[in-house]
Amino acid sequence: MNAIEIRNLSKSFRGMYAVNQLNMTVPVGAIYGFIGENGSGKSTTEKLICGHLVPDEGEIKLFGRDYTDAGVRVRVGALIENAGCFPGSSVYQNLMMQAINLGIENPDEEIQRVLKIVRMEESASIKFKSCSLGMKQRIGIAMALLGSPALLILDEPINGLDTDGMRIMREILVDITQTYRCTVLISSHLLGELEKIATHYGIIRQGRMIQELTAQEMESRARVFVSLKTEDMEGAGKALKEKFDNVRAEDGYLRVYDVNDTESIVEYLLKCGFIVSEVKKNKIGLEEYYIELMSRKENA
Repeated sequence: MNAIEIRNLSKSFRGMYAVNQLNMTVPVGAIYGFIGENGSGKSTTEKLICGHLVPDEGEIKLFGRDYTDAGVRVRVGALIENAGCFPGSSVYQNLMMQAINLGIENPDEEIQRVLKIVRMEESASIKFKSCSLGMKQRIGIAMALLGSPALLILDEPINGLDTDGMRIMREILVDITQTYRCTVLISSHLLGELEKIATHYGIIRQGRMIQELTAQEMESRARVFVSLKTEDMEGAGKALKEKFDNVRAEDGYLRVYDVNDTESIVEYLLKCGFIVSEVKKNKIGLEEYYIELMSRKENA
């Protein structure tokens, strides 16, 4: 069973389509990285899934049932835009108000549970306005986790965080899926961070899904290349281009794409009179893959 199945979903505003015949599949237990430039339709899609917007057409199913089904709606938690907390109230008070609003039994016990998940057991008495950005994002996730949802939808939860804040957020999201068996749909512009945790990806452009793939598929499609340095980068570059099809000077290195045999490259340059001072094998990451995919679409 899939946590989310979307078919031919469309939503327009004043005659302009924000989401246009979108298809999406999110397996149960996945951390699904939802990727796209600003205005591509990510937030609109998430709001449609949450029921905050009404689609013009199309179908949304959650765990095999229509997304408007009351029985399935209670299984969805979301953090879109901000947590909606009262600045002058404490972390605990904000969570209690939300728990009461949701009709949760034993709210104190449930609040302690979600605070533990987001690593904030010691911060319950702090006023929301005194919390750092990272803490506020974690409070928002804690609120979304009240009631033990099976699906968590997060819109840009790691943007603006410092290195330590991003690390903690990664750990929390992995813990949510592995320990608490919750499926996570997460959008983010920080593709390098997303790459560390996502099991699946969906790439959206101008309201349409242009590609869905697993992390393993992304890994297998990512191009390999050899990076190297010599004293004469210009001369070595010209020599390499005589033998190899795709050679580029990038980020202070000469890159030979679609080749992973470092020995043959080093030997060839030695024969040409160039001594290699540094050489390493690389593979294109998610960010470069995304940029390359977008470039291919633009030129298609």
